Amino acid sequence: MAPKRRRGSANAAELLSQRSRGVGDAGALYRHCLRLLRGILLQEERSFVKVWSKTSKSTIMYENGKVYFENYQNCYSCVHAEPHALYKLPKRSRHEKIEDALLCQSPLDKTLSSPSDHKPSFLALTANNWLYRISADTGKELERVYLSPNYKFRYLGWDSYQEMFYVKSVQNKETSLARQAGISQNVVMHLGVFNIFPLQIVGILEINKKVFGSGVTDVVLSQGVLVVSHSNKSVKLYSFEHIVQRYLIEKLTLGKPSPLLENKIVGDVPSGIPVNIQITDRLPVLFEVSCSNNGVQIGGYPWHYIYTPPHRNHRGTHHICSLKDNTMATNGIQNMNCCSLESDGIFFHPDDSGRIIHVGPTTINVLKILGELHGSLPSKVVEDFSLTTARRNVSPASQFTVTSSGRTVKRRFNQMDDDPSQETFRMVEFEDELDLLVVVLTNGEEEEGRAHIRLLDNQTGQFQRQIDLVEPWDETYRHELFFDKDTIVHIEQKNSNFCCHVYKLRTTRK
Repeated sequence: MAPKRRRGSANAAELLSQRSRGVGDAGALYRHCLRLLRGILLQEERSFVKVWSKTSKSTIMYENGKVYFENYQNCYSCVHAEPHALYKLPKRSRHEKIEDALLCQSPLDKTLSSPSDHKPSFLALTANNWLYRISADTGKELERVYLSPNYKFRYLGWDSYQEMFYVKSVQNKETSLARQAGISQNVVMHLGVFNIFPLQIVGILEINKKVFGSGVTDVVLSQGVLVVSHSNKSVKLYSFEHIVQRYLIEKLTLGKPSPLLENKIVGDVPSGIPVNIQITDRLPVLFEVSCSNNGVQIGGYPWHYIYTPPHRNHRGTHHICSLKDNTMATNGIQNMNCCSLESDGIFFHPDDSGRIIHVGPTTINVLKILGELHGSLPSKVVEDFSLTTARRNVSPASQFTVTSSGRTVKRRFNQMDDDPSQETFRMVEFEDELDLLVVVLTNGEEEEGRAHIRLLDNQTGQFQRQIDLVEPWDETYRHELFFDKDTIVHIEQKNSNFCCHVYKLRTTRK
């Protein structure tokens, strides 16, 4: 007779034993470990303690357990009990300065040609148009590609995360002399698209006025869609797959000669990579919308988009519409009606649930879309859960003031919703591996502003615990906060200086 299957969850010791023996599939063991870590993190006898601070004259970046100083030259690891120096790159000249960078994580389901490809690396785009792939653990150069001697690339971005990325050049500006001479600048910018594992060129194309129209202000590539923004507030989407299939004139291979370069090597000095995608006519538009600040977001299920119309009377409102037929969802106009210096933010939840997070200074609404993929009725936006600030010192009498002559005058403006003296929501992050929402609040009732973090269950919004930050939080400066399992990283700017504070999970001894 088969042994009776035991019900209930295993304790911590049993889970660790199963992991050491390799019992079960790797994914299940990893989920067990994260569930165990979440339970430990939420225990009352555990607390986050500041273990390290470091200042810098230049911008500080954090990514996947590493803090980068001096424009990616110095790297510190945050994996251990205290951050420690991991490596320092050789000093670069101003012409070799790193302009932008992306972190790369190798896929788990593929066998790559080099063992080093299975370890984390980062792509670095330099001022002299070189693209480097550098080991994130050692700083060793793994690959290098020369992009072009003719146009300057400055920006990096993901098309498909950890699969395909793009490099974008600066915009070509028409000079006053060219305008006086009647010379029109047709090419706005260049876009280069690469696969990452292995590193190979897909193509380089021109963004020009003849194809995309005049007034192009920006271009990005996301999930196979070319998104073009225009000065008249319109945003147009095109299929990049269609562009490659129809307008690719030659398939290029890095390190191999190309007829487009008179048989010179692709990706090498002095030729770089030629334009091998030449669009000769107008493209079919997949989707078009006019919106404020050229901002449109697509997500949800069924597919919807969020935008703010460009008219003044729609300022502060966010419209949620079906992507299928542009129908406004029921309850699809969201407006916080807040009076604040910083505008409210709205975005699709990064957990791929299709929900929407709407963040204001006093309220956070998590919304969900109810609708059928092929249904005839419009979809509906409903509240999943909502959070509000705990304290607001608002007195009706504060709307009035008495002059020296004794006359009572009503104030034209009430207190701002994001006033530093009041408890205010500042940012919302999502810790995907622990399934926690991380909400940062500030309260400046004391002389110095203070911040604390609330951890909430991502599915229900239920409060889990609060973490107080030790250092003051001055809202007049820029702040970034990262919650990464057992580590909290707070990066702040003070005038021209930057400072990084690191907190680690500790056991509180009584």
